[in-house]
Amino acid sequence: MKQEQSTTLPTVFNGSLRIEGRGERLTADAGVIALRELDERLGFNDWLAERIIDPRDPRLITHPLVELLRARLYLMAQGRRDQDDCDNLRADAACRLAVSTRRGLSPIEDDPAPFTPAGLASQPTQSRLIETLSSSTNLKALSQAPFELARRSFHARPGRKERLHVIDIDSVPITVHGEQEGSEYNGYYKTRCYHPLVTMLGSTGDWLSAELRPGNVHTADGVTDHLMSVIERVEREIGGVASVRGDAGFPEDELLSSLEERRIGYAFRLKTNAVLSRMAERYLTRPPGRPPAEPRVWCYEMDYKAEPWTRTRRIVLVVLERPEKLFLDSFFLLTNWSQKQIAGVDLLDFYRERGTMESHLGELKSVLAPALSCTSRPKSHVRGKKPKKLSEPRDAEQANAATFLLFALAYNLANMLRRLISKACPRPNGSGWSLDSVRRDLLAVAGRLVSSGRRLTLVLTATTAALWSRLWLALRSLRPVSEISVDSS
Repeated sequence: MKQEQSTTLPTVFNGSLRIEGRGERLTADAGVIALRELDERLGFNDWLAERIIDPRDPRLITHPLVELLRARLYLMAQGRRDQDDCDNLRADAACRLAVSTRRGLSPIEDDPAPFTPAGLASQPTQSRLIETLSSSTNLKALSQAPFELARRSFHARPGRKERLHVIDIDSVPITVHGEQEGSEYNGYYKTRCYHPLVTMLGSTGDWLSAELRPGNVHTADGVTDHLMSVIERVEREIGGVASVRGDAGFPEDELLSSLEERRIGYAFRLKTNAVLSRMAERYLTRPPGRPPAEPRVWCYEMDYKAEPWTRTRRIVLVVLERPEKLFLDSFFLLTNWSQKQIAGVDLLDFYRERGTMESHLGELKSVLAPALSCTSRPKSHVRGKKPKKLSEPRDAEQANAATFLLFALAYNLANMLRRLISKACPRPNGSGWSLDSVRRDLLAVAGRLVSSGRRLTLVLTATTAALWSRLWLALRSLRPVSEISVDSS
């Protein structure tokens, strides 16, 4: 980049200190380089770009589709959710290098050839990308992308891999601040939202699917067809499915019967009702004597047939002591495993592991903070002026569905980096790496690009460089994408 006149700012508290702004290749988002390195080894964005139909005239394209996808996903993984961030970071040298299809120093040249990017795409270009992705054909291809990225991440790992898998299923409210098409008021969450249905691979925490639904639909709406299609693909491309976990919104007879026909185990929580409350009443008395220091847990075996069910099923009453609480707590678990196959206490431990999925969903909302704000309302003003021609209204619900899928993909990228760095550099306190710590300590880090001849060097702080050196060893251990079956479509 061209050298700009430096700006010097004096400080009062220490006369020896000056603050300078220079036109150097500085970045606060050096982590995009790590994301591109991971992406390159998985070959994911190239796979996705090949399946998206680009309606633009090839003779007039400045920003290739794969560069638009990379820019959007890498910035989302960094916690930069707004399209305006592409404008703000348009001249960032690290971002330009990370998204570019070109090699050498050409991605950061200021005077490129015609129809060659001179930086990241602008916000209007990114907005048109969402319109492109929201077409019915492209949205169908994009909906397969979270599974494909999860599949590549799974097979790229070195060493022995799980042969049987657990699928976690859940729904998550995505609050909107407007009246976007498809969003509705949800009485349970007491907010206007979308209510997506999501599935995750239990062994990795990667998203397998994400289906945007109106905000007022029931938790289990469409779950049977959705889950069965995910199971079929997992069994075809990743491995066998041993079991499914979910919360109390999912145990409907159609889903339970479908899992039983496939001989897939399940563990769901049950909503308490009057019948279940009467069944549990006799077990909710605390035993005589002084309670021990550690809270106790009791599990009781029962059979139960809800009115809509076609058969009687096994349920387990879980009774728990809570510190500082006078009365006992309780809830029911539903399973198709027999007591001989899994005892009640072990079933409880197995079900509690789905708390990992809930924490992953919490990280999505707190760290990536998906904003689904697309509307069909055309702009009345562009840069303060009325446009000569109003744009055609778009399908806002499909545009928001495409945006939500991009957030799922960004999560999978960041989650794989989390797994790699967790194995390569465990936290000393044993707490593990959260998605926020990955973003803060590994991705959203400062750096300076130094050019020498035809070489570029990214200079990092010593602390960051030590982390990256371990991460790079983990990246090198991944199986090359050429060794991974990539026939899925």
